[in-house]
Amino acid sequence: MPPKGKVMHEAYKVEAGQFSFTALESGNYITCITAIDHKPETTLTIDFDWKSGVLSNQWSTVAKKSQVVMMEFQVKNLMDTVHSIHEEMFYLREREEEMQELNRSTNSKMAWLSFVSLGFCLSVAGLQFWHLRTFFEKKKLI
Repeated sequence: MPPKGKVMHEAYKVEAGQFSFTALESGNYITCITAIDHKPETTLTIDFDWKSGVLSNQWSTVAKKSQVVMMEFQVKNLMDTVHSIHEEMFYLREREEEMQELNRSTNSKMAWLSFVSLGFCLSVAGLQFWHLRTFFEKKKLI
């Protein structure tokens, strides 16, 4: 009997057989076996094979076709998701390589621009120095 008292299996005048059930609720289950009025007296042999957790599931007998189809659909959906993620990762790797190349190119262009700018500033400073020197020499201040 399950914890809420509902009888899971009941059989009369059974000489041999097997019985199994899957517990839908947790708790203590009670098993009662009686052998009433055996004439002549006989030996009664009972073998129990209690399984719980993952070991208790016999998937070949539990799975129904609708459940298998539903699981197959979910697995296909997950596989599509995995392929999509895989393709996205390759795309992101390609974009990262392109961005690194763009960064290197921009960095080298900025280095050349910096040197050209420095050269221009030094040449303007030299021209200003030359102009001021000639101006002051003409004015006879130097």
